[in-house]
Amino acid sequence: MTDHLDMERVDCADCFALPGPDNTRVLSARAGGMLGEVWHMPDCPQFTIMRIMGEEGCKRVLEEDVWATGVFHAARERLQQAFAALPADTAVQPFVGALTELVQAQADTTGFVMLHRWAEILDRHFPPPFPESDRTTG
Repeated sequence: MTDHLDMERVDCADCFALPGPDNTRVLSARAGGMLGEVWHMPDCPQFTIMRIMGEEGCKRVLEEDVWATGVFHAARERLQQAFAALPADTAVQPFVGALTELVQAQADTTGFVMLHRWAEILDRHFPPPFPESDRTTG
């Protein structure tokens, strides 16, 4: 493990703050794996704008999450109703069944449906063909 990281210090064009206990350090990723750092004074206009934009972005994400949760659950219900109304022998039944089960799996988790769960569901709705037992090689 190394104690040294490649760091490029950039002066703030508004406050020209230097590293210090009262100033705020902002890190960013640069091309090639380098880090960039900018120091800001507490009353720096650039830092104030950055904080406001960050807070607005967080607020927007939270609002979108609330909206999407409501829409997702309502659409999931409509999908389940459509699946239940399908005749069992229709060609689209395995596709709609798999989609319905995947959507339900997503509803049951707070993160993403993991790959092994996708594989279980898809394998159940689209099982591999069984070899023909009466077929002989010759």
